[in-house]
Order: sequence, then structure tokens, then C-alpha cells
Amino acid sequence: MTRTLPVINIKAQSSHHALFLMLVAVIIAFSTLVFSQGYCRQFQLVFTFIYLCSLVTFITGLAKYLEPKYSLCLNPKSIKYQHRYGHWKIDWQQIQRISLINETSGLTKIQLPYIGIRLKDVSTLADKISPRLANRLIHEQKPLVAFAMSQDLLPLGQSLLNFEPFILPSGETLTGPLAAFLHHCTLLNQALGYHLFLPETAIDRDLNEFYTLLMQCMRSSTEYN
Repeated sequence: MTRTLPVINIKAQSSHHALFLMLVAVIIAFSTLVFSQGYCRQFQLVFTFIYLCSLVTFITGLAKYLEPKYSLCLNPKSIKYQHRYGHWKIDWQQIQRISLINETSGLTKIQLPYIGIRLKDVSTLADKISPRLANRLIHEQKPLVAFAMSQDLLPLGQSLLNFEPFILPSGETLTGPLAAFLHHCTLLNQALGYHLFLPETAIDRDLNEFYTLLMQCMRSSTEYN
């Protein structure tokens, strides 16, 4: 009989208050429409500004609403990161290290708003991530590249996107977004020590608390295997 694995679902902070923002935008727009009936000419610019603000608020709420219900799904076998543009899924046994990201600048200790994941072999990502998400993450992680450059962890010439084919250990050659993303992961690992990065906005609790949870899940995975 197959045993059902327990799952821990994590909701992203960025998806909070979606319906509230959409409702507020509709109420403000409707109230402005009613009020403007008798003052259309005198306050036309003001009303236009309010309508634009309502539209921006509604679009922000809609974007939050369209995010996946859960940003992370943890079970004893794997960790799955879900994004509007796709997902990646990694088995715990393919992970070498998980850690908070702390760097030192002079006498100042800097904790980046990410949790880093170092893989045993970056090529395992080849069939674990959707091409659309791979392309998106390259752009979302530009702040990490900029930080590495500011700390002299990454030469300027290496910070540019690498569109060269990526050759897997099997001899297979990858091109396109997947190849660019694997080069990107390799670059960040050289600079910061990790291939994958979970942003603070994707979790529902303090970074340190979530790091502890990940470590517990990783240790517990051996009991199921």
C-alpha cells in the first residue's frame, strides 16, 4: 500500500491582501463616479487622478490574486517552488547545502533577503525547471548579481547574460532560457555559494524560522527514503 506523504504548504507574503486591494479600488472608483456627477468640470483632473490610482490598485491586487495559492510545497521527498511563470522541483537528496546568506562588507555584516540552496550538481536543474520560469528568474535575480559586483565577488565581464550552450554531463547540449539559467546559477554559486535562491517575499514567516523548517524537512527526508 502506497503511503501518502505529508505536505507543508507555504503562502507567499506577496499574495496577501489581493481581494482587499481589488475591493478598495472598486469602491473608490465607484464613489468617485457618483461624486463626480455634479462636479465634473471643476475637478476633472482630480477625478482622473483618482481613477488612475484606483486602476493601479486594482491591477496590483489582481496580480497578487493570480499568484499561485502556495509558493512552496515541502514534502519528505522534495521541495517545490511555485511561481506565476512556472515552477522548479528538487529532491532533498540532490541538495548539498541550505543556508541563510550572510556577507561581510568592511566591518558590517549583511544578511540578504534570501535563503540559498546549493545543489550537488547544477545540471539536475535541466529537467526540474520550466523554461519560462528559468527566463524570469534570471531577471528577478539581477539584485543578487548587482550585490555580488558591488562586493567585488563578481567581475564586470561575468555579470552579462551568457547565451552560450550549456553541456550536460551526459553530453546533451542545452540552448535557450534553460542554458542561460544554468550559466546564471553557476555564476551565482561562484560569487555567493548557492545555485537557487528563495526570496523572503515567497515565504510566510521570518527567514530564520523558515530556514529552521527547511533544515528539519531535509533531515527528516532520510527517514522516508
